[in-house]
Amino acid sequence: MSKSNHYSLANPTSLLLDDSQIIERVFFHIDNKTTDLGDKVWKEPVKNYIDQERFDNEIKLLRSLPVPFCPSSALPGKGSYVSRIAAGTPILVTRDEENNINAFINACRHRGMQVASGSGCKKSFVCPYHGWAYGLKGENRYIPGADGFPGVDPEEHGLKQISAIEKGGIVYVCQDGDIDKKFLDETLDYFTKDQALINQSGIEDEANWKILYETLLEGYHIKSLHKDTFYPYGLDNINVVENYGQNSRIIFPFKRIEKLRDIEPSNRVIDGTITSVYSLFPNVSISVLSKHTNLVILEPISPTQSKWVIYTLINKSNKKEKLSKEDAMRDAKFVGNTGQDEDREAARAIQQTLGTKANDHLTFGHFEKAIVNFHTHLAKHLE
Repeated sequence: MSKSNHYSLANPTSLLLDDSQIIERVFFHIDNKTTDLGDKVWKEPVKNYIDQERFDNEIKLLRSLPVPFCPSSALPGKGSYVSRIAAGTPILVTRDEENNINAFINACRHRGMQVASGSGCKKSFVCPYHGWAYGLKGENRYIPGADGFPGVDPEEHGLKQISAIEKGGIVYVCQDGDIDKKFLDETLDYFTKDQALINQSGIEDEANWKILYETLLEGYHIKSLHKDTFYPYGLDNINVVENYGQNSRIIFPFKRIEKLRDIEPSNRVIDGTITSVYSLFPNVSISVLSKHTNLVILEPISPTQSKWVIYTLINKSNKKEKLSKEDAMRDAKFVGNTGQDEDREAARAIQQTLGTKANDHLTFGHFEKAIVNFHTHLAKHLE
């Protein structure tokens, strides 16, 4: 068994390989010039990337499922809040005085004005339009000139609450319906308590959210698309791919994993030799790199527009010295300014061809096992 490290889930599961098994499988693939393969080919109609009706149904699906909204570290203390658009809905999430998570539609109960923006720390939220005020639990605390609103009971005019839970370092929100205990029991822990949030960013792209998501889920393109950025350090089309239910984990090994061959298996530490990408159905990925981890939420805006919501957290180090914020941000900047930009450019270029007669479907083969798993479950949900 390899030493525990930040690539391992906080609650180990038999569903996924441990570090020593990952290392051995990577070595097998290197030696045999192979990779993990899927067992079927998937053909996705191009219509599903440009059709408004399909898009509307996907938005309904996103609102009906528990979806990561932010890492727990984005709400570090009592009074912390995060507000943003999720599946087309303005959402406000707070941490109250009892340290519990609450989620609401970010709309004043007077005339619908958003009562919060961005993130920060507050004891109450005052609507900028007319001054109605709400507490961290969404309760209506104050109606200016309340006598002008006869029959309006403040207890019945708190912020509209939606379901939310906190599990394994992530806050999940479900806009339509409740989050059941089964989901909580089956959800893995992805972050530890000491992984601090060091950056938050957002990027908009002229591409369907699924096209962008697909760029994260296979290593078949490493040599051709990233020949001057990732490929000098990584391996082309050598991946460990594990589907667990509707989710997946894709391991991208670096060439430096070869240094572990001469180390006793029980003493091997996998840190810095791979990148792990967890695909959390339907629109979230967690990319664990050498010094930082990105929680990426791909928010659909329209059939041809999407927004990346990116939370960057510092990793826990197995070494005596702690990783510095500067080291982690330097690591994150390299990834964001090189490979991610190339992926985004490719997605935008693909989107421009989808309305043409070039293809009536996009083809995903055995090298794209995680993408096939994603589309299989997406189709089942939408049916």
